[in-house]
Amino acid sequence: MLLLVKSGGPKAVPDWQSCFRRHDPRLDVRCWTDPGVDPAAVRYVVVWEPEEGRLSAMTGLRAVFSSAAGVDHITRVADWPRHLPLVRMGGDDTAQRMGEYISWSCLSLLRDARTFALAQPEGRWAHRETRFSAPQRTVGILGLGNLGAAAARMLQGLGFPVRGWSRSRKALPGVESFAGAEELPAFLAGTDILVCLLPSTPETAGLIGAELLVQLPAGAGLVSAGRGQHVVEPDLVAALDSGHLSGAVMDVFATEPLPPDSPLWRHPRITVTPHIASMASRQERARYVAEAIAAQEAGRPLPNLFDPAKGY
Repeated sequence: MLLLVKSGGPKAVPDWQSCFRRHDPRLDVRCWTDPGVDPAAVRYVVVWEPEEGRLSAMTGLRAVFSSAAGVDHITRVADWPRHLPLVRMGGDDTAQRMGEYISWSCLSLLRDARTFALAQPEGRWAHRETRFSAPQRTVGILGLGNLGAAAARMLQGLGFPVRGWSRSRKALPGVESFAGAEELPAFLAGTDILVCLLPSTPETAGLIGAELLVQLPAGAGLVSAGRGQHVVEPDLVAALDSGHLSGAVMDVFATEPLPPDSPLWRHPRITVTPHIASMASRQERARYVAEAIAAQEAGRPLPNLFDPAKGY
């Protein structure tokens, strides 16, 4: 079975081939740009940001795998094959890494790590007292899917009270649940650190702007690890400059890579990471895809499918 990979560039293909051989040697793994590949012979793809016209030319394609948790980089391509299963990257390692990232981000905001990071290159002893410990700061998670649930469990283990908001009510042990637009203000009012793990939909685009940020308590923090389209970046900078927000950790951005002239790079209250929050190892992603392909070939359900009706 021929599988094309577009993730990490051509130099990453030998590593992908090695990883897939370990999990399913039947898969013939080739580079996305391999000129010797007949598009009609391709059965599966693992892809990030496919070009217009490529997927639709693969007439024998059986399923499309995103190389990351999001799929908007695929669905924004006009001719993506809507009749085929579109599988979001998932698995235990993806959830584990997202939970680690969210925990690290919330602890960084709690302990004001950005201040110390800026002081270190200057050799400046920036001694300061920490006002709060984890049990005194409530973390609110926007989006309580698999990744949000994993983050909630880890945060609870650190002592943070956790609340969550989603379109429909979720029941997670120890997590105060809010649902729907009518409960969003109450959710925000009691949230000291806001974590965004929402999918990218027309309803969530620009959600985290001035109107939402002002509903957070003064001194709140933000962790953005969902999609870059969620945050209105000028509104975030304004909230930080005014002192209403105390800090932000940003992993996703409206334009990626983040342009060198973006003010987010140099803002003293923003920590920037390059879209790495939940990126599992190639070995784990290959295992996840190989197991899903085996399920597809055996007629079993595929995991983590994109639902066009929901938009995620």
